[in-house]
Amino acid sequence: MKKRSAKTIRNLTGYAFIAPWLIGFLVFTAGPFIASIFLSFTRYDIISTPVWVGAANYKELLTGDPIFWKSLLVTFKYAAVAIPSGIIAGVALALLLNMELKGISVYRTIFFIPSIVPVVATSVVFVWILNPNSGLVNSILLRFGIMGPNWLQDKNWALWSLIFMSLWGVGGSMIIYLAGLKDIPIQLYEAAMIDGANAWQRARHITIPMLTPIIFFNLVMGTIGAFGTFTQAFVMTQGGPEDSTMFYSLYLFNRAWRYLDMGYASAMAWILFVIIMIFTGIIMKSHRKWVHYGN
Repeated sequence: MKKRSAKTIRNLTGYAFIAPWLIGFLVFTAGPFIASIFLSFTRYDIISTPVWVGAANYKELLTGDPIFWKSLLVTFKYAAVAIPSGIIAGVALALLLNMELKGISVYRTIFFIPSIVPVVATSVVFVWILNPNSGLVNSILLRFGIMGPNWLQDKNWALWSLIFMSLWGVGGSMIIYLAGLKDIPIQLYEAAMIDGANAWQRARHITIPMLTPIIFFNLVMGTIGAFGTFTQAFVMTQGGPEDSTMFYSLYLFNRAWRYLDMGYASAMAWILFVIIMIFTGIIMKSHRKWVHYGN
């Protein structure tokens, strides 16, 4: 009886310590998550009581809202280019910074710092960098006799400008790839060199396969992040010009807080949730065919 009582006290003590987190999770995460399911089937503007409309929000999204499909297409385009570009740039940068050179830690720090700068601050800086008249990019191009475009004001260049900006924070993934490179056994390279493998062959048959678990992790996180892209477009373009940078999350934000259509926005959020789950599931399902764990 005493043992059971002592065990109960220990359990209650443990729950007491984690109670602040549990309460925060239930109130600010689980609660809104569950409430959004109900709200997605209602017409709700925050001020009035939610009115049940069934699947009307989903039907309107899928059949009567052209901006929904356009925002989805913009997000898909961004993800299709930004994710592989970020992986390639991160691996390439990690390979360069993996060399044992004097002062290499300084260069690693320099390339990592941009990834910890707040996205809002980075967006404001890039508004100046991509300014068509006095921006840094067009000023450099002009020195070579090239007239740069109106990066953020041209519908043909605006999305590409945000993709270009996404590479600014590649230092975050670079650090993870660098850690993965340090974990590759040196004996593998020594054996390959004895067998006559050149640098390209060592990279292809040793480095890249051994990095695939890290690539897999960054691919999953990059996919989730790309579909949730919001801040850059909100600060830099507001979805323009001509909705060319109207990301899905930005359109969701507009429906929720600009038009106070919370029910509609909740339906959009659940569609986004399903899309992310599908793509994440595909990646998780396929990873056994290309991810090498060294065994």
